[in-house]
Amino acid sequence: MGLIKKILVILILVFSIVLIAAYFMPKNYAVEREITINKPVDTVFNYVKYLKNQNQFSVWANIDPKMKSTFKGVDGTVGAISAWESKVKEVGVGEQEITKIIPNSRLDFALRFKEPMDDTANGFMSTESLGGNQTKVKWGVNGVIPFPMNIMLPMMKMDQMIGNDLQKGLENLKDQMEQK
Repeated sequence: MGLIKKILVILILVFSIVLIAAYFMPKNYAVEREITINKPVDTVFNYVKYLKNQNQFSVWANIDPKMKSTFKGVDGTVGAISAWESKVKEVGVGEQEITKIIPNSRLDFALRFKEPMDDTANGFMSTESLGGNQTKVKWGVNGVIPFPMNIMLPMMKMDQMIGNDLQKGLENLKDQMEQK
């Protein structure tokens, strides 16, 4: 009986230490990537503000060619929603809603993931004229991992996991924009 008590006490201690560590760990994450595109800012912004166009350069939209996409509202305006459904785990089920637009400058959106996990995040795309025909485009995503799951945040490597896909998407965007 003494052995079982010792094992139980050790398990409770380990569990307590994990919970205490999670309490002090960060809960927020933010990932950004940027690229320079050789096109004027208005041309680039007027392309990225449309959710249908984002499916053309987004890595996630291109993982599953059979992904079902639906659109609600007036694309390119606040309140427009792009929803997706895929059986591919990396794509899953969710939607993106435009929440704010600053013309030729910034597009904010809410991301609502339903499968394989229920989660929300915020994202943005910003454009900045670098003069002439050059535009700096930033793409970012940020969110919160709730306690006690935030203990996994350092191991999830969000910057690498999401960042690589954002960078590839920006490279796809650059290729598409510069070919037009």
